[in-house]
Amino acid sequence: MVEKIAYRVSATVLLLTALAMLALLLMGLTRAGPESPPVRAQTTASENGVPESAVQNAAPLEPEVAEPAAVTEKLPLSDKFVIKRILQIDEPFVHGYYKWDDEGVPDGELVITVDLEAESISVFRAGYEIGAAVISFGDSRKPTPTGVFPISQKSKDHVSNIYGLPMPYMMRLTNDGIAIHASDVKWGWGTRGCIGVPMEFARRLFEQARLGDRVIVTNGKMMNLGDAIL
Repeated sequence: MVEKIAYRVSATVLLLTALAMLALLLMGLTRAGPESPPVRAQTTASENGVPESAVQNAAPLEPEVAEPAAVTEKLPLSDKFVIKRILQIDEPFVHGYYKWDDEGVPDGELVITVDLEAESISVFRAGYEIGAAVISFGDSRKPTPTGVFPISQKSKDHVSNIYGLPMPYMMRLTNDGIAIHASDVKWGWGTRGCIGVPMEFARRLFEQARLGDRVIVTNGKMMNLGDAIL
């Protein structure tokens, strides 16, 4: 009787061992088989084919511009491009004031100069000053940068993507939001780096300026008749 029970137990152990080995063999075959490709996370594409997640993290799109966005590189200004006329201004040169006079001035290259120290902007065509105005400019939190900047974009009815405020007759100077645009120019008022000019002055300048025209921003550089605009 004891021998039969021992035999029965041995047979059971052998059977369980065989089943376990068979299960391990089947698992090994399953793992060795071809793997299915990983499932790609689905993204909703925008109209431009850009994933929605990328659109949410990207900067807001600019509104349609008045002229093509491409800027034609211009040659450096010639040493002969000198100041041939400075506008005669007899009125108090105060905030909100501007003067524009292009009567009889020949066609030619347009150059815009801005002096932050003098809080003024001048527009020269073929070396003749045709416009001047008092400006508002960047405050201490975001000062207006100095340098030479080509106009890279124009938008007549632009609205700031950052602040949601209107920027009429916007002419972009940098890719991080610095531009010339119409503004309510008042004493003591600053901007977030932009150059604000009176509305009518902005309109006249917008009509004459072209993409690629240069804006020279300085801080205390005064010019006189006969000086070269570099």
